Amino acid sequence: MKITVYTQPDCPPCQVVKQFLTHHGIPFEQIDISQDHHAREYLVYELQSFSTPTVTVDEHIVKGFDLQTLQQILQIED
Repeated sequence: MKITVYTQPDCPPCQVVKQFLTHHGIPFEQIDISQDHHAREYLVYELQSFSTPTVTVDEHIVKGFDLQTLQQILQIED
């Protein structure tokens, strides 16, 4: 399973998503779209997302702050 978190500085929801994944011991890659122009274009044009955090879990795309959907995709029970 490959998880990528598209993030940017000064994004409190991004921090919460990363803390959530870390808390559950789920490894992820984070990409700062403010530093990576190609990643920003990929986020907008390929993933059709205009907000951070955007999380990809294999073929699933979770746009914006949606911990409930992440829990379902990752099969996490709290």
